[in-house]
Parts: sequence; C-alpha cells; structure tokens
Amino acid sequence: MQNQPAIFEEYEIRRIYDEATETWWFSVVDIIQVLTQQADYQAARNYWKVLKNRLAKEGSESVTNCNRLKLPAADGKNYLTDVATAETLLRLVQSVPSPKAEPIKLWLAKVGYERMQEMADPGLILARARETWQQHGRSEKWIQQRMTGQESAEQEMTTQPAALAWQALC
Repeated sequence: MQNQPAIFEEYEIRRIYDEATETWWFSVVDIIQVLTQQADYQAARNYWKVLKNRLAKEGSESVTNCNRLKLPAADGKNYLTDVATAETLLRLVQSVPSPKAEPIKLWLAKVGYERMQEMADPGLILARARETWQQHGRSEKWIQQRMTGQESAEQEMTTQPAALAWQALC
C-alpha cells in the first residue's frame, strides 16, 4: 500500500492506495475535519466518534464499510485510523451539515476521475509522481535516478522469472 496524502484547499487529507484492490482509502477524520472546519484535530476526532455512534444506531452501512489502516500522524508515528473509500465517504458527507459538503463531493469525484485516467494511461502516474517529488523539493537528478531505479527494478522483476525458466530448460 502506498501512502499519498492529498490536499483539499488548505487541509491535508491522508490517503493510502491499495494496489491489490486498486482502491483509494481516505482518512475519515481528515474529511470530517474539513467538513466541520475544525482547526483542532481532536475536535474533529470527537465529532467523528459521536457521528459514528449515531450512524451505527441508525443501522447505516457507511460505518460498517469503514476500515482501519495505519496512517502517519502529526507526530510521525503510524496509528490505526478509520478509513473509507470515496463511495463510502460520499455517503458520510451527506450526514454532516456543512457548506464544504459539495466541494468535498466534487473533489472526491475528481480523485476518482484522475485514477480512471491513470488506469487508461499509466504515463500519467509517472507525471504525478514527478510533480509530487518536485513539490517535496527533490532535485531533477534525484527524480530521474528514482524513476530510472524503479523502472530497472520493474524490468528485473518481469525478466527474472523468464530467465529462471530459460535456465531450467537448458
């Protein structure tokens, strides 16, 4: 799984990509923090705790569809965090009265659309990775070495089984 935070307005939304299922998982508390416009993470966490209990009592499947994955916190450590797919988040967003609800829905739809484009054209993934590394202050030389190194590793992984099979035949 790849941890790749996203930015919505001035808020950082923690998210993680599960390559096996090709699914983005977003931190529920981060989305709640945006919806409630809370500067304090603990207040957003408490809001989610109360909302989660209320939705569970109502029998909402949205709470059932939330998982817990380890995501990095402000202190740099990884903690189990409630996460949900974009589909589940769209349902949760409807439960929180907020002027940010519609912008969050549009943002989640955009994330989904970008992922579909990347599946159709994997080169877009490389462009996004390059842009992210540039935003993190990486040099062009570092980026090029990283991309070349990953390409070499991928080629080795795909050619190694073929080489082993060839050796077995000889």
